[in-house]
Amino acid sequence: MNFADQLIHRIQATQNPVCVGLDPRLKNLPEALRASIDPSCAESIAAGFETFCKEILDVVANRVPVVKPQSAFFEALGFPGSRALANVVNYAKTKKVLVLLDAKRGDIGSTAEAYAQAYIGDAGSHGIQADALTVNPYMGVDTLEPFVKACQANNKGMFVLVKTSNPGSGHFQDKRLTTDKTGSATLHELVAAEVETLSGNTLGSHAYGSVGAVVGATYPEELGELRKKMPRTIFLIPGFGAQGGGAQDVMPGFDSRGLGAIVNSSRGIIFAYENPQFQANGDWQASVELACQKMTDELSLNRIQRQ
Repeated sequence: MNFADQLIHRIQATQNPVCVGLDPRLKNLPEALRASIDPSCAESIAAGFETFCKEILDVVANRVPVVKPQSAFFEALGFPGSRALANVVNYAKTKKVLVLLDAKRGDIGSTAEAYAQAYIGDAGSHGIQADALTVNPYMGVDTLEPFVKACQANNKGMFVLVKTSNPGSGHFQDKRLTTDKTGSATLHELVAAEVETLSGNTLGSHAYGSVGAVVGATYPEELGELRKKMPRTIFLIPGFGAQGGGAQDVMPGFDSRGLGAIVNSSRGIIFAYENPQFQANGDWQASVELACQKMTDELSLNRIQRQ
């Protein structure tokens, strides 16, 4: 099944567009987990990260369509971290939740092909077999092609950085450039047009392609404009919660069916026990559940469809 169809099937099954980011940080782990970790030992930290993420998956896997491990937090620990990441991805698959690996890969030629094989290659690959991967397009459209081919060959997905949620994104992404076709456009609009074309070449039965776009919740005006320009592209919307984006900010990213987007929250859910609003008698997993449910209620498909 086309990746976009897989994702929409999960969204409809859970009635929920929430994506939970798995961004483990040692200083934020619950005390019960930190107490068992040797902070001077990468093996010990990696084991703690793996346990933490698996226990989050135990809470959220039946509630959300997709989770998004951030590879950097694991890679910082060297081989033990990479092994822990692979174990988390494999565990998520046993839970039947889709895995979007946030690794922001991008390179040319055979290197891009190797990255694609490593993360969204065939089932016999030795890499980390995610269902989708974030990709950086800023070396050119040719750098995206190996990832697109891997998506088509293996029913996987990719999300291309278009308009990111960080405060400095506009420094490059909002620069207005002169073009032969349109007269002028911002850099992110030029990238968006290319992504929409690629997505249109990979359409599934729900009229969305396997090539998605990353568009931040912190820029709702641009989000709405890009939804109009990219009707066949699924959005990954970061920036909800801890980065300042709210439910109303992300609504422009959805279509009239309440589809076409997933909204990511990482810190706001996985470290919910730190928030007095979600404290649950010292049960940090219960706090995760409460925070996930609150975001689910705020972003219910019924509510989106009424907008």
